[in-house]
Amino acid sequence: MALGSWAARGLAICSLLLVSIVLVPANTPILGASAAQAQTIRAISVEGNQRVEDDTIRSYLTLQPGSSYSATAADDSLKALFETGLFSDVNISMHGATLVVVVVENPIINRVSFEGNRRVKDKVLAGEVQLKTRSVYSRAKVQADTQRILNVYRRTGRFGAHVEPKIIELPQNRVDLVFEIDESKKTGVTRISFIGNHAFGEGTLREVITTSQSNFLSFLKTTDVYDPERIQADEELLRRYYLSKGYADVRIVSAIADYDQESNTFFITFTIDEGQKYKFGNVEIASDLPDLDPEVLRSSVRTRPGTTYNAELVDKTLEGLTIEVASRGYAFVRVSPSGTRNPDEQTIDLVYDIEEGPRVYIERINIIGNTRTLDRVIRREFDLAEGDAYNAVLINRAERRLKALNYFESVRITQAPGSTPDRVIVNVEVVEQPTGELSAGAGYSTSDGVIGDVSITERNLLGRGQTVRAALGVSATKTTFDFSFTEPYFLDRHVSLTLRGFYKDVNLENESSFSTQQRGGSFAFGFFVAENLTLSVGYTFKQEEILIGKDLKPSYDFDGDGVYNELSDVASGVRDQNGMDANAVRAALAAGVTIVPTDVSPYILNTEGTSNTSSLNTSLTYSTLDFPNSPKNGMFAQVNLDLAGLGGDRYYAMTTASARAYREVYPDIVALGRVQGGFITSLDGNDVAINDSFFRGPDVVRGFAASGIGPRAQRTLPGADGVLFTGDDDVKYTDALGGTAYWGASAELRFPIYGIPRSFGFTGAVFADAGSLFNVGDLGNLPTTNTDTSGNKSAVSWSVMDDASVRASAGFSVIWKSPFGPLRADIAWPLAKQEYDKTQLFRFSGATRF
Repeated sequence: MALGSWAARGLAICSLLLVSIVLVPANTPILGASAAQAQTIRAISVEGNQRVEDDTIRSYLTLQPGSSYSATAADDSLKALFETGLFSDVNISMHGATLVVVVVENPIINRVSFEGNRRVKDKVLAGEVQLKTRSVYSRAKVQADTQRILNVYRRTGRFGAHVEPKIIELPQNRVDLVFEIDESKKTGVTRISFIGNHAFGEGTLREVITTSQSNFLSFLKTTDVYDPERIQADEELLRRYYLSKGYADVRIVSAIADYDQESNTFFITFTIDEGQKYKFGNVEIASDLPDLDPEVLRSSVRTRPGTTYNAELVDKTLEGLTIEVASRGYAFVRVSPSGTRNPDEQTIDLVYDIEEGPRVYIERINIIGNTRTLDRVIRREFDLAEGDAYNAVLINRAERRLKALNYFESVRITQAPGSTPDRVIVNVEVVEQPTGELSAGAGYSTSDGVIGDVSITERNLLGRGQTVRAALGVSATKTTFDFSFTEPYFLDRHVSLTLRGFYKDVNLENESSFSTQQRGGSFAFGFFVAENLTLSVGYTFKQEEILIGKDLKPSYDFDGDGVYNELSDVASGVRDQNGMDANAVRAALAAGVTIVPTDVSPYILNTEGTSNTSSLNTSLTYSTLDFPNSPKNGMFAQVNLDLAGLGGDRYYAMTTASARAYREVYPDIVALGRVQGGFITSLDGNDVAINDSFFRGPDVVRGFAASGIGPRAQRTLPGADGVLFTGDDDVKYTDALGGTAYWGASAELRFPIYGIPRSFGFTGAVFADAGSLFNVGDLGNLPTTNTDTSGNKSAVSWSVMDDASVRASAGFSVIWKSPFGPLRADIAWPLAKQEYDKTQLFRFSGATRF
């Protein structure tokens, strides 16, 4: 019984102990641990630090003297110290009542260097990395800088680049940081494809985006490399393009980049949901502003019922209404559009709601990041200033203007609260980019032969927003130099001023037996008249010298010594500059004189000398082209008027006009038409000088040579009297004389050349041209046959061929959008011409303009 009672008693004791353990709270300290955690910190000791002050380390701790030690607080302190990036190791422990913090400091960087980088300069990489000389080394920062370097190479299209950081330890806890770089080859974009594009062809959409496809000239460009940020921007460009063409429901579903590791290239595919095309339906203006009749604002509405929906016109209408309402005394106005889609009718009804907005003023406009561009250059793009009523529409307008300047890599406008609830601070953050450009080129054309040019341009001179350009061009037939300076905001107004000086030396001996040298200067003011319409008014003064080569003048060997004298050197027997009378010729022949007739007409010989032209110039330009360099849709028209006679010795009025229209009739197939014309009238009763007349050729009707159409001199060498020649008269067409009026019309169809990869940039075209150049003026009334006092026929006679009949041609072209600029080759067959016209089957030239 005793043993049983003892066993029962032991079992009871064990049960009580077990229950007590279970009932103890989980956070109750046990033994030594409870003593440590409950202990109050009396002091903090810092060990291992060499550069960082003790107090600096203590400031990061959540544990402070007087507080109780806890594992949670110790862990928070560890994290805080590691996050400083100053330490590679930290240990925190309690020794009695003292908290001991032992640190191992990160080394100081002695030098940062780069190895293996040939494509990207050290200066560029040094500007990207955060670690610098004398900064604190940390693994996290090294990893971050490694990624930054990789990003630099990815922006240049080298996605296969590899970066390995190396550490070289030095005395006194210092290190050299070396980034070893394997740049790899450039990762290009082999193909850009579009899915779901029914309205526009791939060629058109490739014109919209900035990314381009790689080809055999990829070494000359940088837009054919894969850049995720550029692709993202391209999505927005595509969306805006569709919105401007009537597709209000468009969605850029995705932009997928497939990387082919074997070829180290990307395939980009944009998937588009176009939706249906809309037109503007009913357009109304609603206003809750007192004393404001919405109908008086109609002139500011650019969205017309029945026209194709265009989101850009909606934005411009918002701007126009906002400005117009504000000018009527409603500064705090808010204009917002609301649209109702009518899918069956494919129209969108618009209502522009005008209401009183919140009364918020602009307290300050901060310009940030403009290290070069002056503040005023940025501020003048705003229609708002400090103290004005805040308006989001006008702020967005200013942002678009700043981006259009192309001075900055990026522009970002944000708002921040002001000093009071009704004040706002506008922050304009810009990132500068290079604005200077040095370019050189070489080429060949059938009219000018070998061509070379070099130019230097600065679009933001000294950060003042001014443009200066100097260009030199040299070819087989001409030498040109041009210098210009443009101030876009003359006297701080929306008026541009352009100053220009020029020199031109042109050899026209193959066309009109003379060469010309021009030198002069001009100035012009540019005005914004209306949307897409600009006016230029200016003045030009030029001095022009007409030169005729000595070998082109008529010459005679009167003494038989083999030395030919100019006709003007002959003292007797000369009828005029075209030849000798018959009696003088007989006498000369009897004396053994050799006579060399000239191909130069008297009309050209009479122009030799120097003239000064002082003229007023006006130009009115209208443009709605979607792409200025290679339009798909839109129109360009220009009218020019020059009035000479304000001093100088030339008196005339010259008018020229031209218009071009483009329309994409089918995806990537563009139809275009052009008309042009001009006339010049003398204002002093004298003839229009030949060098002031129009000379036209393939620029009006392709298939004809330079100065190949229009009035021309005819030379006749008589042989009837047997004095100089025997047999029939020798007739030859020589100098182009120009005309005082011309016209031209062209039609062309451009299309992709199937079988050639579109990334190469080749386009085909077929065309038909018609036009004419005529009316040489009083030159045609000059004597056509020279006679002596006895009525004998002269050695040489001249006449003018002048016919206003139509010249026409048809042909085909190959256009290449090359990195050097658009180039064009034309093959044209004349269908209607005159006997004296000069034709040209093949022509090679630049093709920036049609």
